[in-house]
Formats: sequence, C-alpha cells, structure tokens
Amino acid sequence: MDNRLQEHRLWYSKPAKEWNEALPVGNGRLGAMVFGGVSAERLQLNEDSLWYGGPRDRNNPDALPNLTELRKLILEGRLKEAEELASLALPGLPETQRHYLPLGDLLLMFKGQDEPCMEYSRELDLERGTVTVRYRIGDIRYTREVLSSYPDQALVIRLSADKIGAISFKARFNRGRWRYLEKTEKWGEDGLVMTGHSGGEGGSTFCAALKAVSNGGTAQTIGEHLVIENADSVTLFLAAATTFRQTDPSAHCRSHLNGLLNQPYSELLERHLADYQSLYGRTNLSLPGSVELAGLPTDERLDRVKRGETDHGLVALYFHYGRYLLIASSRPGSLPANLQGIWNDSFTPPWDSKFTININTQMNYWPAELCNLTECHEPLFDLIERMREPGRVTAQVMYGCRGFTAHHNTDIWADTAPQDTYLPASFWPMGAAWLCLHLWEHYRFGRDLTFLDRAYDTMKEAALFLLDYLVEDEQGRLITCPSVSPENRYILSSGESGVLCAGASMDFQIIGALFGACIEGAKLLGEDETFKDELETALKRLPQPKIGKYGQIQEWMEDYEEEEPGHRHISHLFALYPGDAFTTERTPNLAAAARTTLTRRLSSGGGHTGWSRAWIINFWARLQDGMLAYDNVMALLQHSTMTNLFDNHPPFQIDGNFGGTAGIAEMLLQSHAGIIRLLPAIPDVWSEGEVKGLRARGGFTFSFKWEESRISEVVVECTVSGPCEIEAPGFAPVSFIAEAGKTYTFEGNVMINHKQ
Repeated sequence: MDNRLQEHRLWYSKPAKEWNEALPVGNGRLGAMVFGGVSAERLQLNEDSLWYGGPRDRNNPDALPNLTELRKLILEGRLKEAEELASLALPGLPETQRHYLPLGDLLLMFKGQDEPCMEYSRELDLERGTVTVRYRIGDIRYTREVLSSYPDQALVIRLSADKIGAISFKARFNRGRWRYLEKTEKWGEDGLVMTGHSGGEGGSTFCAALKAVSNGGTAQTIGEHLVIENADSVTLFLAAATTFRQTDPSAHCRSHLNGLLNQPYSELLERHLADYQSLYGRTNLSLPGSVELAGLPTDERLDRVKRGETDHGLVALYFHYGRYLLIASSRPGSLPANLQGIWNDSFTPPWDSKFTININTQMNYWPAELCNLTECHEPLFDLIERMREPGRVTAQVMYGCRGFTAHHNTDIWADTAPQDTYLPASFWPMGAAWLCLHLWEHYRFGRDLTFLDRAYDTMKEAALFLLDYLVEDEQGRLITCPSVSPENRYILSSGESGVLCAGASMDFQIIGALFGACIEGAKLLGEDETFKDELETALKRLPQPKIGKYGQIQEWMEDYEEEEPGHRHISHLFALYPGDAFTTERTPNLAAAARTTLTRRLSSGGGHTGWSRAWIINFWARLQDGMLAYDNVMALLQHSTMTNLFDNHPPFQIDGNFGGTAGIAEMLLQSHAGIIRLLPAIPDVWSEGEVKGLRARGGFTFSFKWEESRISEVVVECTVSGPCEIEAPGFAPVSFIAEAGKTYTFEGNVMINHKQ
C-alpha cells in the first residue's frame, strides 16, 4: 500500500470543552466556532465587519513641529530625551484604534439527549469545508452538519436523525455579559432576529437573523427562544450584517434568508462544495505516513508529536488546514484575515484582534500566491487601497511628506496613525510600504499587466512617502529617522538601552524592495521615467547590509548589542524572507551571516511564539537547510499548536498557521531567485512524496512526485508565455520557453509531453 496518505480531516472523539478546542467554519465574512456538544451545542459567531466604534482622525498635530528636534536628539544619541519627546508628540489621539468584536453565540439545547452517547465523533472535513458531529443515544443516530456558504452568504446547520420525529430543541442568541447591547425579536413562528449596536462613537448597528425549515414536527417562538418539537430533520439558516456594508442590516438579513428558505439543503450544499472545492482542490500534498496514525483522533496525534514521536501525515494535515483557514477567513468582498482570522469570542480581544502590519497581517498572506489561493489575497489589496486616503493625511500631518504611510497597526476604518504609545513598535512608518510589496508579489506570480497598471500608483505613493521621509546623515547616506527595529531594543556602549533609532536594517531592506519593484514596474508599463530615475539615485545612497562582530546581520546601522538576543522578531532578516535580496547563490556572505543570526536567536530562546517559529521555518527553507526547516516545523507543532491545530502565540493568533503553511510550501518549491527550484529544502525524513498545484513566479503551476529525495515526474502548467528554468534533485537543469495555455510533462530532465 502506498504510504503517502491524503490528510484532509481533523476529528475528535469528544466535544470541545473550551473555545480553543472548537472547530472553525467561515466564508470570509461570516464565521463560527463549533463546539459539538451533545445535549447543548454552542456556535460562537463572528461577522467580519462588527467592530467597536467608527472612523476617527487620530493624527497628532504636534508630530511635525517636533520632528526636527526629535531627529536631532536621536542622531546625537540622547535616547531618553528622544523617547520622552516621541511619547508626547507622536502617539495617535486617542492612542488606540478600533477593535474587533464577536457577534455572539447561537445556542441549541436538545431535548431527550441527556443520556450517555455512544460512537461520538466531531470532525472538520477540509475537502468539504464542513464540520460534522455524529453520535448515538440508545438506538437513535444523530447527525449535525455545519457550513458557512460563500455563494449563499449564510451559515447553514443541518440537524437530522435516523428515526422519525427525533429532533427536538430550543435555540436562542446570546452575547454573555454584553447582552444589554442587543435585543432578540420573534420572526414569525420559526425565526429570531438579534439586533444591536457595536458601541462607541460612530459605531455600526448589526443584525443576526435565524430561520428554521423543518421536515415534520412543529415550530414556535416563545420569548427569546425558537422551539422545535418532534421534527424528522431541521435546517437552520443564519445571516448577519452590519451598517459597514448594509444601510438596514435587519431588512437585509430577512430579505436574504427569505431568498434561501425554499431551496433544498442538498442544493445549498452542492453550491457550497462547488465553490469551496474550486479553491481547496487546486493543491494537494502527500507525505510519508501510516494508516494507523491517520486513524487516530487529531488531538491524540498532536499529543504524540508533542512527546517527540514522528507523524509526517500530521504535517500534511497542518499544511492543508492553513489553506482551509485562509479560504474560510479571506474571500473577495470580505475584510482581510485579522490576527485571529475571523474567529474571536472576546469583547476585549488580545491586541484588539485587528490588523498588525509589522509582520502579522503580512504573514497571513504568505501562502496566498504560492499555495494557489490568489483570490484570497484580494481583501488585503482592498484594505491597502482604503488606507491610501487616511495614509496621505498621516504622511502630511505627522511628517510633512507626500505619498501615504501607515504604522504598525490598522483597523476596519484603515486607520494609519500610530497605535498605542509602545516605543518598540508604535512609531514605525513602514507599514504601508511592506503591504505594497504584496501587490508586487501578486504581479510576479501571475504576470498580469492589467493588475500591475492598477497597483503601480499605490506602490508609487508608498515609495513617494519614503523618498520624502529619508534624511541625509553626516556620511551622505539617506536614512530613516525616527524608526525602530520591530520590536527589539538595543544597548549603547554606555549601557543605556533604547528602541528609537536612525536606520534600522529592516527599513532599508523594505525600501530597497519597494523602490526596486517600482523601478521594474515602471519599465514594464513603459512610464514614469523621471520617477524611476529618482528611485535609482536614492537606492544608491541607502546604507548597505552589514555583518557584525558575531558574524551576524546587523539589526541596526551600528553594531549594537541586543537587550533580548532571543527576541521573537527577526526583522533584520526581512531580505531573506519574505524579501529576496539575501540568497545563497547571489549573496553567499550575507546568507551565511543570516544563518549565524538565526543560530544565535534560537540559542538564546528565540522562536518562543507561534508566528516567530513559523517565520523561522521560512528562513531555513530559503537557506536550503531541509532538516533545520523540518526541526522548526516540529517545534511549531510541539510548542505552539493547540488541540484544534490553531496557532498559539500564546494566546491564539492565526498568523502562525499561515506562516507554517507557507514555510512547508517553501521547503517544496522556490522561485524568488529567477530559477524555479523543486525540493530546495527537503528533509531526509520526507524521502518520498507528491505535491500538486503549487505556483511559481512567472505564471507557472507545478505538480511533481519524488522518491528517495529525487524528482521522478514534473508537470508544469503555464498561464503566461516566457522562459522557464527548473532545477531539481534527480535531473539536470531544464530551461525552455513556455507558451501560455500549454502543459509540459517531464520525467527526469526529458520532456515527454506538452499539450494545449
């Protein structure tokens, strides 16, 4: 039997006891965490646009009048004075942006199901995008299926049993201690409507509507409850909306559900599957596994790995789960995935559960292009476009600069002013620049000039801000000031520590990448010659990467000591990943220094948060060290993964899931250096396997198999005509001119077929 298994199912032999054990469903906009209780089910609900409060202008008008003095203090090394002035003049007014809120809970309380149940299973089927709960009480088998449909924009719950008249339950909405923010009204005898206000000045009103369609039995509403008695089966439909998108959320939800009620569940399910599988089915990964392990509950498999056991199939499952989570939390028309995707049960969530853009939001989208989910990238592009207008105000009011900028956080209202007065992170104006590199990466993968033509102006505006923000130092270099290296602290020779600085290494790596993208974009579009020349001139004056006294990449222009050598951020390796200025082939000295940097970080306790460990996987993959990449995949599972495979910062942050998925893909295929490399960081323990549907820059999609760590077959699908150069273990380099619309098949380095 082939021991490369299809790993597409999380399953458990008991209900979830708490939120971090529940299973997520989502359609980008509407999500639920399904607990799978027997006598009582809880579905914790989220709608992506339900945030506290409305838009505000938080830009601090005292920033620009104090900017010259602040720069002077930093350049003179007067850190305490500089940081005191920055704490007064730079924070947003008020300090905090808006935060994400839960919609509430849908509670189902079942009648006659208090007896002990048998044959219980709770599963998330990644190939179907559904959560299913099954159990037997006495001689009756019950089934509960939950999905969040993108084409029908509704949460659908199907309740059934194998005995006529066995379904009886009460349903109600709940928002815990925040119940005073909402009210629940009857909607006929078979529905409920919860409405309320998000709170805060300018906040949204919201609605969640529930409607039941029963086969047999009776339905009535009593108080805040929907009561179903003796039904053969029941389909519950739930819609939600806020005034962020809808003028009248209640009317919208009622009208929307009325349009679905007469449609059979089988048709709703069929539409959901066709839509979902058109994305999820593009890619597959099979690794060496065992039938015995694949049959164990997922929590037991994870516990085995935490004890040091091997389970390559669980790695494949984790990879697929990351793809599922991106589809479920980021679809065209939705907001981008936030710090928790869309799944949040707290009214005061950690870090506000918003968009942290000094790595976390970007990491959410690292798998989008490589893992063939390019449509899921679109919500991030939409947010970047909405950030342009407020970002222009921030650039002008705070810094006197053209273009647009953003700091280390943004929210539903595309707020670009600094968040908090947290010196290691708040006053870092590189957020928009980093985000704009996602536009460029999208172009690099698909080579869509129409998209580039739209995106170029946005990239240019972010670059324009940086041209104005850069200042000349005493050596004639162009440097950033003030800035930070997120979110680390350095130590001066005097022993004084600080965070504000002139010229963090990451700044110049981001600037170099963005200026380079704009230069290349201008060439491709045949425009903006003057601006291109200006960028090329500025690039020559940026400080170049330096190797420090320990053989490491310097994090700052000066070779400072770090206050926390094992810090979770490894910002000065941006040019290794997600950037591509450091490569083993073109810059071997810098690649070696990056290796030293990683070794020092890890030996000092680095990688202790989930997302940081995920970043480290990608670093080792880019350094083409398969075993160290694998070791860190294992560390991510062992130390930073919860029962339901959510990433644990701690607490839950979804970026580690997405970063881990991207890292596994990066071990299998890389295309950042011009040549497409297959298995560039394959560990010895993955000596055989198969992958389908990974994308490479240039407009190519790859499927391939390997045995004994050597490629046996490669299939290349081409969407754009152009040169394709492939390197892989097992055959000599291949170079050919691909034609759009054709598929090429290779065995060894021999092309055995090409077809339209």
